[in-house]
Amino acid sequence: MSVDLSVDVGGLRLANPFIAASGCFGYGLEYGDIVDLSTLGGIAVKGLFLEEREGHPPARIVETPSGMLNAIGLQGIGVRRFVADKLPPLRERGAVVIVNICGSTVEEYAEIARILDDADGVAAIELNISCPNISKGGMMFGSSLQGTHDVVSAVRRVTSRPLIPKLTPNVTDVASFAVAARDAGADAVSLVNTFLAMAIDVETRRPKLSNVLGGLSGPAIRPIAVRMVHECRQAATDLPIIGMGGIMTAEDALEFIIAGASAVQVGTANFVDPFVWDKLRDGLADYLVRHAVPSVAALVGTLDTTRGRTA
Repeated sequence: MSVDLSVDVGGLRLANPFIAASGCFGYGLEYGDIVDLSTLGGIAVKGLFLEEREGHPPARIVETPSGMLNAIGLQGIGVRRFVADKLPPLRERGAVVIVNICGSTVEEYAEIARILDDADGVAAIELNISCPNISKGGMMFGSSLQGTHDVVSAVRRVTSRPLIPKLTPNVTDVASFAVAARDAGADAVSLVNTFLAMAIDVETRRPKLSNVLGGLSGPAIRPIAVRMVHECRQAATDLPIIGMGGIMTAEDALEFIIAGASAVQVGTANFVDPFVWDKLRDGLADYLVRHAVPSVAALVGTLDTTRGRTA
């Protein structure tokens, strides 16, 4: 039995549902010698501001049980240098490039999107309104329904690319933010970004991260992220979702897909096993064959919550 791994996410057509998550795969070229970039569903590149950004000083990463804390601070090369230096070789390698953009103001988000709209090789824009470890922008917009609507609608006005806001889990009702993003013109949403967290060195009684707080990722957050994908699917059934949060295996990815995600992003797992991509694709294909499901699209949102219930 042949199966179809391709998916459509709000007009973004991918050969398979596995996307390298922003911040965990550099600009893609860093892995070009060990991963055929054209075989990935897509690459969500490291977040870009209008100008270059230093990020936070070390320590910026701390390992935690079943996870990782990071407070990189969105260090990056800026959108113009990305378009000039990184985008051409990504095109040559056949990568599907999803550009993650950041801003301190609505106007900055819109200007970055305008620049990218004129750039050859940008498949979609992921709108980062959910970074938990910068003081301006980011989660300031993503934790306000009005802020989410304002920044999504501003970017929508200046770009024709598929627009995918990346939502924060650090709110009480993430589904309402998916609805706000949809109503403002989003083609899809990606969720979730990292959970705001901290770790303390008990010997020194100081934070382990220079920024004090950071974002928690990895398998520890997966059950919560799956729940949030399910909630967004229930609230906005017509809005495609890219799910993420602690995916290490094909089975993990299947949880998100069955819960309602059309595609998934893989982040922390890439640090553990840079060769995880073939295993994910093969595992997903094997599952579809074993269950006689013809395509990934046919599996999306097929969660059955009725079994085991009593009248």
